[in-house]
Amino acid sequence: MRGVDEETGEYLSPSRSEERREALAVLELAGKLIEQNDTRIQQLPMSAELIALTITSKKITSQIARKRQMQFLAKQLRREDEEVLVAIRAALDFDKNISRQETASLHRVEAWRDRLIAEGDAALSELLNEYPTADRQHLRQLARNAKEEKLKNKPPHAFRDLFRELRELVSDHPEDGM
Repeated sequence: MRGVDEETGEYLSPSRSEERREALAVLELAGKLIEQNDTRIQQLPMSAELIALTITSKKITSQIARKRQMQFLAKQLRREDEEVLVAIRAALDFDKNISRQETASLHRVEAWRDRLIAEGDAALSELLNEYPTADRQHLRQLARNAKEEKLKNKPPHAFRDLFRELRELVSDHPEDGM
């Protein structure tokens, strides 16, 4: 039993439900750790023993054995200080945000590429308003070539070149928004 402080009326320890939620959160963290690649695991703020245990856990392929190993990893994580768990979660969340930003940037580039091919000079003038350093002639030529490739069912060389040019242009100006 957890008991109640007679003076203040507050509970002396967390409820079993709260302890269970915390244990499940650590189990979920263990699952996220196992999903990371070895290089990323070694960059996380963990002890050498936890790093080795996590890498070993990744190598297990049997479903039941992997689940059991993940529970053991969670047990070891629960023994760590709360600051370590917070640091690990923060590092994993930071990676997720960077990945989202990169994905959003690639989507912007794809949208510009598709617009340039579909709309032609109208989209090109909008692009040049947003990115004045862009090479108008080169982008126009790549867009026309990509459109011809698509119509003639040819391999998408200009399509890819246009994407590369736009990605380079957008990466030089990261403060943009479409």
